[in-house]
Amino acid sequence: MLTILGFVMIATFLVLIMMKKMSPIAALVLIPALFCVLVGQGAKLGDYVIEGVGDLAPTAAMLMFAIVYFGVMIDVGLFDPIVRGILRFCRADPMRIVVGTALLASIVSLDGDGSTTFMITVSAMYPLYKRLKMSLVVLTGIAATANGVMNTLPWGGPTARAATALKVDATDIFVPMIPALAVGLLAVFVLAYVLGLRERKRLGTLTLDEALEPVTGTATETVTETVLVDAGSGSGSSGKGVERTRTGGGGTGADAADGADGAAVSLDKDPDAQQPTDEDGFQGLDPNRSTLRPRLYWFNAGLTLALLTAMIMQLMPIPVLFLLGAALALTVNFPSMSDQRARIAAHADNVLNVSGMVFAAAVFTGVLTGTGMVESMADWLVGAVPEGMGPQMGLVTGLLSLPLTYFMSNDGFYFGVLPVLAEAGAAHGVSPLEVARASIVGQPLHMSSPLVPAVYVLVGMAKVEFGDHTKFTVKWAVLTSLVVLAAAILFGII
Repeated sequence: MLTILGFVMIATFLVLIMMKKMSPIAALVLIPALFCVLVGQGAKLGDYVIEGVGDLAPTAAMLMFAIVYFGVMIDVGLFDPIVRGILRFCRADPMRIVVGTALLASIVSLDGDGSTTFMITVSAMYPLYKRLKMSLVVLTGIAATANGVMNTLPWGGPTARAATALKVDATDIFVPMIPALAVGLLAVFVLAYVLGLRERKRLGTLTLDEALEPVTGTATETVTETVLVDAGSGSGSSGKGVERTRTGGGGTGADAADGADGAAVSLDKDPDAQQPTDEDGFQGLDPNRSTLRPRLYWFNAGLTLALLTAMIMQLMPIPVLFLLGAALALTVNFPSMSDQRARIAAHADNVLNVSGMVFAAAVFTGVLTGTGMVESMADWLVGAVPEGMGPQMGLVTGLLSLPLTYFMSNDGFYFGVLPVLAEAGAAHGVSPLEVARASIVGQPLHMSSPLVPAVYVLVGMAKVEFGDHTKFTVKWAVLTSLVVLAAAILFGII
């Protein structure tokens, strides 16, 4: 009964948020509370929630201070050179922008922290997606999937957990998997290229004002703009070029569509000459913002490098590192108390949204674990493996890693389920290393799990509904994971 209720609870949660019947925070709290009562353990709900909050409190603290730290670094201009380089590569081409998203997310993922990756990637790419009215779920989907592949680095978490659980060397897990993971990363770039081409073809389903996304300005000049319009509403009409003339002025453009519609615009002249733009006329980070600290650039770069190095070397717990880093960054860059309060207030929305989501997720994970649903579901899945599949336990582990790491935390899977799978494999001559390597192939999907706090940083900063992100990303993340698994089998790694 616990197994059935566990699967029903998870399915109910996913359906409600994807259909936008409930907000993620409400669903994460109310649905597990209801099911806790249904399994007859309502009296223990408080204990389960407190235990879940206790488990996730360090993660919430880490995200809170990481958002403040990297928000300050973005404010003072540390990442402006990266943004300018990406802008120069992407120009106004949607295909280049999506590929650039995959490239940036992959590079930043080398620090092993998903929240860091998402903050930097969204900060750099969001202005371009908004300016061109590109689908923001493409941004979140590509960033999450690329980070999922890179999350298998030994200091990223899953590989270290697998090594600890099975008492093997993390290097012996990761190094042989490099060719398969490289194929998986290549698959992400191919996916980015294909989605970019699809974005490029989505021409003209928006109005002129929506496509241009005008910002407040005082210019009154006449601007000639060429907008490519494609009647993509299902009528089958062919696209055509339309030249229109507009007298400059202010206004606010509509938000980018999260669905299949977008636009490509070529500007003969920038209609908002007083606004900061890159060389192709597309707005990015304001190069004249008052928070820039060019004289402190190398201090901030050195501080960030030292922080990431300390994270990788595990000199201190990550929450402590970000707490110290945020305090030092605020003090040095903004000595005035009023400026410090202003910077904290500027990032308060992101902090509140993400930390609130993490603590709500603590209710979900607390009930799943406390009631025994997770253990019951894992035992059922392991028991469902046919006896004849024992010699193929590497393949079985790889396939099971997709749903299990999506519906469970990494700790639950690697410390609770993986040892059982390894023991079953050992009985049929399958080495623990092979099972451990197979266990990390589901990470591209795991990074979009509702139980991963960093994904709320991603969707929150990109202003994307979690349900929309899930509907768009899951299929591509599953495909990427299967590509990694297939490559590992083909190369004889598992």
